Order: sequence, then structure tokens, then C-alpha cells
Amino acid sequence: MKRGLVIGKFMPIHNGHIALINFAAAQCDELIVSMSFTPHDPINAELRFSWIQQIFQNQPNIIPAIIADDFDNDALPLIERTNLWAIRMGEVYPKIDILFSSEDYGIPFATNLDARHILFDQLRSAIPVSATLVRNAPFKHWQHIPDVVKPYFVKKVCFYGPESTGKSTLAEKMAKYYHTVFVPEVARELITSNDITIDDIIKIGQTQTNRVKDKASLANKIVFCDTDLITTKIYAQYYLNQVPDILNKLENEISYDLYFLLDIDVAWVADHLRDFGERRLEMFNLFKSELDKRGINYILINGNYEEREEKIIKIIDAVLM
Repeated sequence: MKRGLVIGKFMPIHNGHIALINFAAAQCDELIVSMSFTPHDPINAELRFSWIQQIFQNQPNIIPAIIADDFDNDALPLIERTNLWAIRMGEVYPKIDILFSSEDYGIPFATNLDARHILFDQLRSAIPVSATLVRNAPFKHWQHIPDVVKPYFVKKVCFYGPESTGKSTLAEKMAKYYHTVFVPEVARELITSNDITIDDIIKIGQTQTNRVKDKASLANKIVFCDTDLITTKIYAQYYLNQVPDILNKLENEISYDLYFLLDIDVAWVADHLRDFGERRLEMFNLFKSELDKRGINYILINGNYEEREEKIIKIIDAVLM
């Protein structure tokens, strides 16, 4: 039986890693993919490991493993440093026959493991990417990011503000412009009037939160959201004079990368769910104050609808660079 080993931080795993792992797995009966981590890693270790497990879940000869990186000493020469690695590998894994890598550490590490070394695409000519490049500029390397990893880097944009300021229209238009998805205001799907109950508002909050998560998993780099849980809480306080505790929890489940606060300098358009035509300035100030209380940065968007779209596109283009 031939047992192979691939090591890495996989922060995040990308298509170059996947190519290396598949190359190695084709030459082994069993391949251990060892992911190291520290408490200070910029991407959560459990999340990174779950990506590896999902990607290779249908390849039984690939064995994902996770190991705390508490044994390294980068001040040592590479031959001595990799000996520390080999000692720890010997403590936690069965005997390794072949080490696969694309790095300079490969030969000394394999020597210390008493294993054969096989080098794979050290120049990264086949898939020109690294985890550092992905972290620093994910959208420039989007094609090299696995589908299970992409939602981590998707930017969530919230169109926020009082009634009749263009949130729904902008969310849909921007999604079409950027070839991605949007999240509508789900309250309009769930209620037919403003005579609502606590159960209604909780269902709205839960559905809105789940919809954002679902759409983020399908998005092309960015997802546009019509309203958020702050909005749900504002209306809960107004219509019910109370905010269920679960809405606070749901608010914390979604973090938006960008808030557009839409001004009220466009015409009011009435419909069956809009109640605040005579109180637009009051409601605008309330919405703004809720962002200020939380220390949330936002960009005020005003002007006619064409001007709003132009401003938003210019900002989003910069975000996606």
C-alpha cells in the first residue's frame, strides 16, 4: 500500500491545491491531506477544513486531516525546520511513503520523513494562483476559487432606507447589470397588509436572513439585498411596539460589506404596504440613526434614479477591482 501526504494551510484552498491533491491521489492508495492551523489565521480553521471535506467527499482514498501548527520554528534552516514537521507527522499519521509538494521544502521534508518526494508544478504554470493572491484580490482570481469557497468572498451589498426610495428596483437592476443575484424584500411575499403579528415579523426576519445566505451561495462575486434585519426591527417596533429577541440574533448572522442609504429626494409612490408618505423625513432620520448607533459606515445615495444608478455602478466597479 502506498500512502501519500500533502500539507498546507489551504487559506483558502484553490484550484491549484486541488490539482496537486488530485495528481497525488492518482498515485497513491491513500492520500492524507494535512491542513495546519493557528488561532490567529485570517480564515477560520473549521471553515477551511469543511471546504476540503466537501471538495473531496466523493474520493474515499483522500483523507482530510487537521493539525495545530504549534511545532514549527521558521528561524531554523530548512532541513532542521522540516525535521520538526516530520517528527510531528510521525506522531499523528501512519508511515508516509510519498510526499507531494510544489514548494522548496519538499526535498528536505521528504528526506526527514524517509519518503520519496514528487514535485508538482512548482512554477505554477498550469494554474497561476496562490492562497495569498486569492485573499488579497479574490475577484481577480475568481476562476481559480472552488465553488464551495466562493461564498466566503462574495460581497453583500444592502440597499437600505425608508419606503419608496428605489431599493427594490435598484437591487434587481444592479443584479442584472453585474450578472448576479439579488435578495428581494421578502416581507412583500409573506404579508398582504400591515396588520401583522409577532409570528409574522419573526417569519419575515428568518426568511430574509435565510434568503441572503442562499443567494450568497449562488452569487457571481456580489449579491444585492433589498433591506436588512435592521429594517425588520424598525417596522417591528413601529407596528408591534416591540422587537422579538430573535431579530437581534438574526441581525448578527449577516454582515454586509456595503450599505447604500437611499435618500428621500425622489417622488413618493404609494402602494398597499406603504404607510409613511407624510413622515418621510422622520423615517429617513430614524433609518440613518440606526446605522449611526451601530457604527455602520454607509454611502448616501441621492439624485434621480438615473443618477443613483450611475453613482452605485461607479462604487461597485471599484469594489470589484
